Amino acid sequence: MSFFLRPTLIGGGASKTGSPRAQEGPCGLLSVVHSGAIEVLITLLDSIQDPKDLKQLTESQLVTLAQEIRDFLVSSISRTGGHFGANMGVVELTLALHRVFDSPRDKILWDVGHQGYVHKILTGRKDMFPTLRKLGGLAGFLKRSESPHDPFGAGHSSTSISAAVGMAVARDLRRENHHVIAVIGDGALTGGMALEAMNHAGDLGLDLIVVLNDNEMSISNNVGAVSKYLTRLRTDPSYAKAKADIDHILKQLSGVGAKVTKVLDRAKDAARHMLLPITPFEGFGFKYIGPIDGHDLPQLISVFERAKEIRGPVLIHTLTQKGKGYAQAESSEDKWHAWPSAVKGNQPPSYTNVFAATVAELARRDERIVVVTPAMLSGSGLTKFQKEFPTRTFDVGIAEQHAGTFCAGLAAAGKRPIFAVYSTFLQRAYDQTIHDICIQNLPVLLAVDRAGIVGPDGETHQGVFDVAYLRTVPNMAVMMPKDENELRHMLYTASQHDGPVAVRYPRADGLGVPLDETLQTLPWGKSEVLREGADLTIIALGSMVDPALKAARTLADDYQIESTVVNLRFVKPLDEELIVQLGKTGRPILTVEEAALAGGAGSAVAELLIDRGLVVPMRRKGVPDTFVEHGGRDEVLHRLGLDADGIVADALQLLGHKGKSTHILDKVGT
Repeated sequence: MSFFLRPTLIGGGASKTGSPRAQEGPCGLLSVVHSGAIEVLITLLDSIQDPKDLKQLTESQLVTLAQEIRDFLVSSISRTGGHFGANMGVVELTLALHRVFDSPRDKILWDVGHQGYVHKILTGRKDMFPTLRKLGGLAGFLKRSESPHDPFGAGHSSTSISAAVGMAVARDLRRENHHVIAVIGDGALTGGMALEAMNHAGDLGLDLIVVLNDNEMSISNNVGAVSKYLTRLRTDPSYAKAKADIDHILKQLSGVGAKVTKVLDRAKDAARHMLLPITPFEGFGFKYIGPIDGHDLPQLISVFERAKEIRGPVLIHTLTQKGKGYAQAESSEDKWHAWPSAVKGNQPPSYTNVFAATVAELARRDERIVVVTPAMLSGSGLTKFQKEFPTRTFDVGIAEQHAGTFCAGLAAAGKRPIFAVYSTFLQRAYDQTIHDICIQNLPVLLAVDRAGIVGPDGETHQGVFDVAYLRTVPNMAVMMPKDENELRHMLYTASQHDGPVAVRYPRADGLGVPLDETLQTLPWGKSEVLREGADLTIIALGSMVDPALKAARTLADDYQIESTVVNLRFVKPLDEELIVQLGKTGRPILTVEEAALAGGAGSAVAELLIDRGLVVPMRRKGVPDTFVEHGGRDEVLHRLGLDADGIVADALQLLGHKGKSTHILDKVGT
């Protein structure tokens, strides 16, 4: 970034009052002159505090501003981390939208929201970027509570058109007059609800603008018929030539005069349909414009100005390059979806990587095993698996509902599908999990990655609800390992089970325990006692087992309290025999889980004890009835009291020791 202070001798050009005076300087910079003292040159970016400021700039200044924004993104995201490639690709697109439309009066909805950093910069939040995705800082996605320029929050894909249709209908019912614009990526367009929303918008004939940001990528390469169709639109030379010809004809017609405008509009549409094939978007009732260069600012501005005057739904197809302006990202296979993390030396393998390696091992043993993922091939660690088993790997795109029933169909036909999906995205396939997998008791293994606190991605991505929404479903088994070695055995055990099983694991590195070479079948529905003690029982699930053991050692060393620590392993089926036995001792029970308290593992334990008529002092630890905001994973877990210190504090309270607990549970109630 070119920000500098330059001492200079000021002549008679200063204002008499000594107040600053702005003027255009070299390379599009603005010079702010202070009488008798110093000339401060600031970048165009520093002068943008509100989208309205863009309307005062020339097109050449906008081009300069685009480069300044890219410089800022590189500088900022390299320090904080965050979504990189998509934001580098939408710089000109965002500038053009805010130049033409009037946010927040006009509603601009960004699908997913990981392409919304430039939007945040232009809407007064640039100075908050050092706090991006940090506890209490700027969110990585859009949030209505963060700015009036964020009309709709989003962290999952394919939602923008549905929300835009709702806003456009509400606008019309109130007889208001403003524009509603949904910006959606080509990857998100593979999501079923995006197409459902287009179908509804076309049927209603709404005044609505959809901007298709086509960069040929989501996190992994896009797949499916929609992606292939868009590729043909981008690359078909006959289409490009015909489009150029018709555009030339229309330009000639445009100067005829206002009296025959309506006739010409009909003629233009008729001529276009004669020379060009009807697109699926037009089949939905949208007027299609494109493809256009998403990095050509003057063209984008011209097209958006034209779209404002068109009645009915319009789809503008823009071609952008993910990672634009940063050579390493432009040449990267995944276009640097997020800024790459620093390589950590001698770290244990992540749970995701252990999952991927174990699944490959299972697939070598059992030819029935296939893997299905909804556009999360790299995120789920399955890139190597695909290379080894290309015909047994299915990336279905951003289509979790289809993935669920697709797995059910595979299982009904004799295969052993493994559905690799993030906890937060599995929520989208809940009906398919019940209706198609569990009712038919099919052997589908749900590999639930990012279970628990994910950290910087915030509320939309915290995987805290899966225990509650899965354990209520008949035929479903729910498991979570205490470490990466147990994950291997748990996956093997699940793959042998003749029914649906969910194995959940966190977004974290393993504990560094040795990995057994030989896979073993775990005793079905049985927990594991890791430590014996007469004063307290701590029942921990999965990632909370290690902090529970640390807490037990602290309680013994500092308070002479001896604890029994149980690795629950199975939320469903519960180890009823062991839990009832522990309940009959009468000693207090503390349950700990990295999941929602409501309906979680602790609730399952409490329900069992109540059903057996056992009255036991008990406390449940987990995620309270609140949406958990973004922040570092360890920071968030500490704030929730889901670490060794928090477990010690709750244990002391349960046992009647006076102590002060400062975690969030005390703020929202227990």
